[in-house]
Amino acid sequence: MKLAAELDVLFSEQQIAARVGELAAQIEADHRGKDLVLVGVLKGAFVFMSDLARKIDLPLAVDFIALSSYGEATESSGIVKITSDLTRPIEGKHVIVVEDIIDTGLTMRYLLDNLATRHPASVKICSLLSKPSRARTRIPVRYLGFEVPDQFVVGYGLDAGEKFRNVPFVGVVKAVGDS
Repeated sequence: MKLAAELDVLFSEQQIAARVGELAAQIEADHRGKDLVLVGVLKGAFVFMSDLARKIDLPLAVDFIALSSYGEATESSGIVKITSDLTRPIEGKHVIVVEDIIDTGLTMRYLLDNLATRHPASVKICSLLSKPSRARTRIPVRYLGFEVPDQFVVGYGLDAGEKFRNVPFVGVVKAVGDS
C-alpha cells in the first residue's frame, strides 16, 4: 500500500486486532443480559467499531453520531457541533460510545453531557486511543486500546485531511527526509 510507505507504524494491524479482541471480551463480561447499544463517533471510529462489534458475542444495536471540532485542521477548535445525530432513542439502554481517539477530551465531554440528557441506563466509553498529555478535561475511558504520545496519528479510521483512514495500522506521518 503506497499510503503506508508515508507512515511510521505505531501500532500494527496484529496488535490492534489482539487488543480489539480483549476489549470485546471485557464489554461482553460487563454487559451480559443488558440492552446494549454501540454508538460510533464518525468518521474516525467506523473501522474500529466495525471490528469491535463483530467480536462482541452479545445481542447489540449500533448507531452513529457525527461531531465536528476539527474541520480540516489538525488542532481542535474547541467548538463542538453535532453534524449527524442518533437515529433511535437510547433511553434505558446501556450505551458504549466507540471513539477513535480521546485527545483534549473537550469533544467527548460535550458528547457525554448531551447523551446524559437522553436518559440512558449507563454510558461507557471505548476508545481505541488516548493521548493523556493533551487532556484538558478528565474523561472516564472504561475500555481503552492504547495510549499514544503527543503526535498526530493516522490510520485505522483516523485521518489527516481525509487521507490515511484506510491504512490497516496506526502510524505517524514520516518527517520529510525519513525513509
